[in-house]
Amino acid sequence: MTAVRLREITVRYERILALERMDLTLDRGQALGIVGPNGSGKSTLLKTIAGLVTPESGILEVFGVLPNALEPGTIAYVPQVEAVDWSFPADVYDVVAMGRFPRMGLLARFPKRDRAAVDRALDALRLGDLRHRHISQLSGGQQQRAFVARAIAQDPRLLLLDEPTTGVDAATEEALRELVRGLVAQGLPVLMTTHDLDRAVDWFDRLMVLDRRVLAIGDPGEVLASGAYAAIREHAHTHGHAR
Repeated sequence: MTAVRLREITVRYERILALERMDLTLDRGQALGIVGPNGSGKSTLLKTIAGLVTPESGILEVFGVLPNALEPGTIAYVPQVEAVDWSFPADVYDVVAMGRFPRMGLLARFPKRDRAAVDRALDALRLGDLRHRHISQLSGGQQQRAFVARAIAQDPRLLLLDEPTTGVDAATEEALRELVRGLVAQGLPVLMTTHDLDRAVDWFDRLMVLDRRVLAIGDPGEVLASGAYAAIREHAHTHGHAR
């Protein structure tokens, strides 16, 4: 079943062209990685699929409808840590619990099944010991794990991750990879931007090279061997990681 379908999608920020006539499909039970240089439109693509950015033209469907027509909680979007405002007063448990709110009424109590979902997400991201720590007191990697846990607690049908391994140590990165692969094995479609070009084969079923347009997409091994990937890799080595 197709989870996401884009046809001829163009996105602009005023006069700045962010995505140009882009085509993309993502099926259930599939992880698609996105690599590209700074300003290539990777974050814009995720925001567009999440319904946070409106395309100028083209067709966008998530489970057959526009993103904003879906039931709240259907799409979980995890932005980059640096894009988050850390001034709000919340501990780790509160942040993860926010993932359950879209599926609850405004005046609903927090029932046992929701508490259980939060506990499972905290355990999955190894945050149980930090549940009462204020979110602003965490390291960058711990904050990233907290926001991934919030997304998992949401029990989404589509997961969008914007560079979730930035600032995390090798053990945390591997835990995130195992979590994503486990969710994909259960049928969850995952779309993820990354700067870790060397581990793409381990993370993804398909890989896409993006620079406002799709430069290459397909089997990770084949994309890694392509000229498009070689150009991105050279850019990453020259200017730092691709984002």
